[in-house]
Amino acid sequence: MYALTPRCNLPSLRRAPPPCRAATPTTPAISAPPSRADPDELRSTWPQRAWTLAGSAAVLSSLSASASLAADSGSYAEPIAAALAAYSLADLATGVYHWLVDNYGDASTPLVGAQIAAFQGHHRHPTTITRREPATTCTRWPAPSPAAHAFAGTFAACVVLSQQFHSWAHEKRRRLPPGVEALQAAGVLVSRAQHAAHHRQPYSTNYCIVSGMWNGVLDRNRVFEALEMVVFLRTGVRPRSWDETDAAWMEETGDAAAATAIAGSDSS
Repeated sequence: MYALTPRCNLPSLRRAPPPCRAATPTTPAISAPPSRADPDELRSTWPQRAWTLAGSAAVLSSLSASASLAADSGSYAEPIAAALAAYSLADLATGVYHWLVDNYGDASTPLVGAQIAAFQGHHRHPTTITRREPATTCTRWPAPSPAAHAFAGTFAACVVLSQQFHSWAHEKRRRLPPGVEALQAAGVLVSRAQHAAHHRQPYSTNYCIVSGMWNGVLDRNRVFEALEMVVFLRTGVRPRSWDETDAAWMEETGDAAAATAIAGSDSS
């Protein structure tokens, strides 16, 4: 007798894996929330109050002078239009600056690092700004650092004195104050030779009049020409440099210049 052994051609079943155990949830390590502003940082200091007072006095003085001049001339349209333009540009400027410090740089960024850190802290704790005294809030524009004050002071001085630097670029050498010619030769102030190119046709180069350091870059890359094209395409206004130069814009030479100088001395 043969022993019959049952056979199965079906593939063997794999052993089922053991049932999964519910994973024990692990709490991720949470870094300590950034500390809020120290109470002392919310209070203004005497230097901050002094800066705020001086700035407010300068603003009020400028607005008072505008109102006085408008009253003397009887025309208020221009100063009101100028104020509205400044109001609009201020909103634009603060928007661009806010975008920059929100998106680029960090606390180590030169000049504006403190501002970047302050804006990032403001995003973490938005209501902290409401507890600061006004002088503390206002003096955060710009950040109260030596670099910021050096930048603001130098920039303001150069803008205010730019027309004097411009004047020296036209002055005879013997009439220049001591040291000015050396500064022009060193490139610290715009030189007579460089600025003279602005007074030659087509009168469309060498616009910078503090040191002239940007003139080469701007002129080689035709930056102003590109801006003129943008203005023309947007508004249809042609710059004067595209057309024949008006005689009124050309420098007087020879007898004409002498006659003008005599007329000016007689009137004075």
